[in-house]
Amino acid sequence: MKKLLKNHADKLRFSLVGATNTLIDFSILFLLFSYGLSPLLSNLISTSCALSFSFFANKKYTFQDHNSNQTRQILIFLVVTLIGLWIIQPVIIWSIQLLFGSNYLSLLVAKLTATIASLVWNYLMYRKYVFKI
Repeated sequence: MKKLLKNHADKLRFSLVGATNTLIDFSILFLLFSYGLSPLLSNLISTSCALSFSFFANKKYTFQDHNSNQTRQILIFLVVTLIGLWIIQPVIIWSIQLLFGSNYLSLLVAKLTATIASLVWNYLMYRKYVFKI
């Protein structure tokens, strides 16, 4: 069991960072919206905060990276993350809704599937290209 945990420690840390990141995003989004900011501005601010947290938490905690070239890492991190959010997720959502129709249940299934796919994409790309292990 100890060996299994050690072999997958970075995946567990990635999951913890992802859950915290999601909590930060949703908390800031709804807090700002409750204070009267528009949903789009609230979302822009909340996702920017969550993205910033995600970079530094994954760098220091998940992958324990000590590379000093942060500018390069941030640029690659942004490209990888935005591919997941703006290409992978929409393609999966569109595909599932094309197959199963456009209703709340298919949207929920599509979003969950797309989220899992982008999480896998992010983990693999962060590990290989952003925070090289």
